[in-house]
Order: sequence, then structure tokens, then C-alpha cells
Amino acid sequence: AIEAYKNALSLSPNSYQVYSNLGIALKDQGEHEKAIEFIKKALKLNPNFIEAHFNMGIVFKEQNKLEDAIKAYKKCISLKPDYADVYNNIGSIFQTQGKLDQAIQAYKKAILLKPDYIEAYINIGIAYEKEKKLDQAIEVYNKAISLKPDYADTYNNLGVALKNLGKLEKAIEAYQKAILLKPDYDDAYNNLGVALQILSFKGKLFDKPNKSLQNSIISLLDKKTFIRPQGIAYLAISLIKIEPNLNKYLQQDNFDNLALNILKIISDLSEFPLLLKLMSICPITDLNLERVLKKLRAELLMSIKKIGDSPKILHFQSALALQCFTNEYIYNYSNAEEKALSILEESVKQILTNGTQPSPSTILCLASYKSLYKFKWRNLLIVNDKIKDVYLRQVEEPNKEAKLKKKLPLLEVITDKISSKVKKQYEASPYPRWINLKLRSKPASISKIISEKNLKIFYDKIEKIKSPDILIAGCGTGQHSIEAASRYKNSKVLAIDLSLSSLSYAKRKTEELNIKNIDYIQADILNLNKLDRQFDIIESSGVLHHMDEPLAGWRELRNCLKPGGLMKIALYSKLARQHIIEIRKEISNAGLSSSDIDMRSFRDMILKSEKKHHKLILNSNDLYSMSSLKDLLFHEQEHRFTIEQIKECIFSLDLKFCGFETQNIVEHFKSTNAEKDDIYNLEKWQVYEETYPRTFEGMYHFWCQKLG
Repeated sequence: AIEAYKNALSLSPNSYQVYSNLGIALKDQGEHEKAIEFIKKALKLNPNFIEAHFNMGIVFKEQNKLEDAIKAYKKCISLKPDYADVYNNIGSIFQTQGKLDQAIQAYKKAILLKPDYIEAYINIGIAYEKEKKLDQAIEVYNKAISLKPDYADTYNNLGVALKNLGKLEKAIEAYQKAILLKPDYDDAYNNLGVALQILSFKGKLFDKPNKSLQNSIISLLDKKTFIRPQGIAYLAISLIKIEPNLNKYLQQDNFDNLALNILKIISDLSEFPLLLKLMSICPITDLNLERVLKKLRAELLMSIKKIGDSPKILHFQSALALQCFTNEYIYNYSNAEEKALSILEESVKQILTNGTQPSPSTILCLASYKSLYKFKWRNLLIVNDKIKDVYLRQVEEPNKEAKLKKKLPLLEVITDKISSKVKKQYEASPYPRWINLKLRSKPASISKIISEKNLKIFYDKIEKIKSPDILIAGCGTGQHSIEAASRYKNSKVLAIDLSLSSLSYAKRKTEELNIKNIDYIQADILNLNKLDRQFDIIESSGVLHHMDEPLAGWRELRNCLKPGGLMKIALYSKLARQHIIEIRKEISNAGLSSSDIDMRSFRDMILKSEKKHHKLILNSNDLYSMSSLKDLLFHEQEHRFTIEQIKECIFSLDLKFCGFETQNIVEHFKSTNAEKDDIYNLEKWQVYEETYPRTFEGMYHFWCQKLG
């Protein structure tokens, strides 16, 4: 475009329209000073050229020269008093300045001049939202919808206002309408994910069928980086379970007494693509569905020679094999299944030895009991479309991790006794095995993130850091490090972990997502002094409480933090984990190990138990995969904390408490602690937790700052 405009000027050097258009093109390239230069040339040729004054206002607004922008827009109005777009843009400037009443008046003037000006209606709604006048915002959005029912942005903004008003189901309906009108509307998908997560956090379940919402959730999950599937899995499952054609199989008496027609059952289940999608990407956290899947897995194995290779059967088998791989084969099986499995393995080995190929249904059946990566004959398989998804997940990805593992650097040989035990655990069971996650669409400055999290800052130098160095201490399989790398603008992330298995998983996922600003090193927190390096931000979630002396590890992290730096820590709550403490005692008294056999056996006992502390554990997502079960109940080392202990640690490390992170918890706390600074008062938080002892079941997540 710039080249075309320059060519036009060579032919017509006095064309003020071309100079103005060239200025806007340069503005779009980020060359604001050059843009102003050419727009001024347009105005020199024609001082009353309204569009040039308008374009000048746009450029000044982008430069944050707000008064200059208003001056340019006022010149427009003097030349054309009924220019609605100018009033809308002036309103936007007032809104940026926090002058919301003046902004609303400007938007209303734009609408008076142009009654169907939908963008101005939306801007009024946003201004009302900023004033916390949510009912008025909703009224404005509904008026805009009545004028233009097919405008996706209005529905998206309506959804935001409804969500902020606590009307989550209505918000979800609005986001769905936005997505139906604009199928590639990323902002609406992101907002839909947020609303679903809040509903899930509140323990809400759907109570009526909604195929349209099922399709929207599938599209959301297909985005891959918009939401952690596990965060909405149980809620999404509730949407499927109320479908009559599925619900009939979830009634235990009905299912146990049903004459099993595998083809009919699988055909019925295949009517629900959302179920197959969830089976493919995250553990299914519903015991009734788990019972159905276990039963079908067994029946498929026992009748493998009869079922054939129909597309529906293979699609279901593929989803089942991916589910079992993702939950790390947590489903137990009978002696009869074990015998049938052994026979099937031997037959596949013989078929391949003879130079032929086993049927896809046979391979998928085996893959639902044991990872294909563990079979010596895996490389003899000819991979076709019917088994490619499972082969990718169970063979190609582990192969890649094995290669990456050899290239990962080691900071220092790990010698600490407890660190070595924990390392061994995570080498065998890297945690968690994830497929999709949530990435921030646009990285933000530290200042913006501090504002979003409502942190109390004691030394504001941190807010001025433009390119932060970040340490993720205990990155596991990479969710934490990758999300951090996408969150902080211009950041450079160093991620460490004890386990090479975890690090290689993290490295593979980082490469898949084409993320370039993370380095991975195998290291113990206790050896971080060997780095001889300090960081602007350090995050360590769920790590310190697995060390022999958590405070010693925390001190090492503090030493690596720059003065004024921020640190995010996550620790187990003693109050919230009373039921876990009791269960761990039972495991110890029974002399159980963390072998797969013992863990499956103990899990089966819990699933059948009527004891209160056993029933509490059923709500935990960690009960539904082997590595997370080990982390939850069979970990080599575990400490729990009280808020009083956290306060003492922060004081002894000369840190300052900046606030808890989990927004839903903070909002509930504020309902009984209304003073502005109450959220930074650990004494009040201690009283709150004693009143609501299960609040921090998912760990304390909090921030602190180093001053000296």
C-alpha cells in the first residue's frame, strides 16, 4: 500500500488525499512520526481536509498524545459538526483518561447523529461496565442487538457484562451467539472458557441437554491453547450425562444387567463428539463413565475377533486408547482380561513376524491396556489413518522425548537424599501428562499483571522492568513454564526440574507450540547458587512442600531474586488437607507401596468406601490418573503449612506479602472483609480459613516481594 501511494504521489505530487492515506498506512506500520509528517503535508495542501484532521487524531491517540488528538478532532467538528465518528473517538479518549461521564456523553452525541451506530453503543456499554453500572451496560447492549442482531461483538460484550453480574449461564448463551455469528472469534472463545471455568469452580452442573453448547465446547477445545481441558472436564461431562441416550448406560443396575451389544452401545456413545474429544485429551473425572469405559474395554478385548473395523468402532477405540494412555492405565482389570491380553499380544507379535499387519482394532485394543511404546514390535507397524492418532501419542512423542532427554543440560549432580527420592518418583511418573493448556493471547507487562492480580507492591521498580528474567523452579511437564512464557511480555524464562522425564515432556510441548523464550535445565533448587544469576520474577508452585526442608529451598529462591523482585509460591494447606493426612496414614499403616498394583488396589477401595474422608477425595481431579494419584496420596515427601507458618517464613526471609492469587477465593474473602487492605492481612486470612477450612484445597497461591 505504501509503495502504491508513493507511486501515486510521483504522478500527482499535490494530491492531499494520497498524503493523508499514506500517513495512515505508515501509522499501521508503527511509523507514527513519518505518518504525522505526511498528514501535515496533506493539511498544508488543503487545511480544511477533514479526513486528514481525523487521521491526525488517530495517530496522536496511538502515540498517547491525547490532548493533541482531541485538538485534531475538535478541528474536524468545526468543519463538520455532524461527524459522528469524531464524537465516538473523542469518547474513547475520555475513557482512556478515566473521564467516563464525559466519554458517555460523547458516545451519546455520536448516536444522536447516527442512531444505528453500533460501535458507539458498545463503547457506552464498556464505559458503564467500568463504572460498575452493569444493568445499564446490559440495557445498552440489548438495544444495540435490537438494531443489529447479527453483530458478534455486541453479544461478546453482553456476555462480559452478564458474567460480571454473576449471570454465568446467560453469559455463556451470549458468547455462543457471538461464536455462531463469527466462528473464528477468539475473544468470545476465550470469554466462554473463563465463564465455564468459573461455573466449574463454583461446582455448578448443567441440568438440561444443549447440543449447541456441546459443539461450542468442542470448538473451544480444538483451539488447543485457550483452556486447560481438565479445568472444565467435569462440567462438560455433566452436559453429556444428561443426554437420555447416554444416561441410560450410567445407571449401574441398568448397565450391569444389560445384555451387552457392543456395537449398539458404542454407536450410541459415538453420537456425542464432546465425549470422544474429552476422552482423547484429558482424564475422565466421572466414576459412572469410568465404569462404562472399563466395561467396554473388557468387552472389546474379549470379542476382538468379532467386532470388525467399522469407522464408529475404530473412532471410539482410538478415543479409549488415548484416554487410557492419558490416565496412565489407571483402570484395573480382571485375571480373565490379563490372560486374554497376553494371548492377543503374542498373536500380534506372530503376525508381524510373518510380515503381515494386525487389524487396526487389535492394535487399538492393546493400546487401551498398555502403551504401544513398550512393545518391541512397535516399529514394525505400518501406520495408517485408523491408528495414527494413537501411534503419534504412544510411540512418536515418547520417542521424541527420549531423544530430547539426552540433550538437556544438568546444573549439578543431585545429591540431596530427599531430592533424589523425589527425582526418582517423577522420572517414573512425570506429572501431569497434559495435551492442551491455556496461553495468554497477548503477553502483558509486569505492571499490567500486577494490576490484574491486585498485588500490593512495596517497591515499584519492578513495574518498570521491560524484559523480565523469570525462573520457574519446578516446572514439571511444562504447563507452568509455557504459560509464564506467554504471560510476560518480552520475557526470558529459565525452567528447572529434578526430573529429566518431566523436562523432556516440557521441552517437546514447548517446541510443538513454537515457543522460543524458554530454556530448560535439570537442577535441584538447593543447587541454584551454582547459576550465579538473579531473576526479576520467580514462580514455584507445589514444589517447596516436597523438599526435606522447605524453608531452606525457599531461602535459595530468595537469594536468586533481584531486589524488588516478585515471587509466587504455592504450598499445601494443613487445614484443607486433613482428609489427605488421614488417608496417607492409612496407606502407611497398611504397608502399601507406590507400585501400580498397590495404588490401583487402594484406589478401588476408596471408590467403594462410605467413609467421609474417602468421599471427599472423589472430588479431586488427581484421583483419575496414575501419576497424579501418586502425587496426591503416595508422594515420597510432603509438608503442610498454616497461614501463621507462611507468615513466619515470609518474615524470616525478609519478604513482603503481596496477596493471594486465586481470584474466586479473594472475591469470597472480600464479602466478609470489606476494608481495602484486608486482602493483604494474613491474620484476617487465617481467621477466614479457620471458618472455611477447605478454601485452599488446591494449595495456597500467593505473591511476595523482596525489598533488600
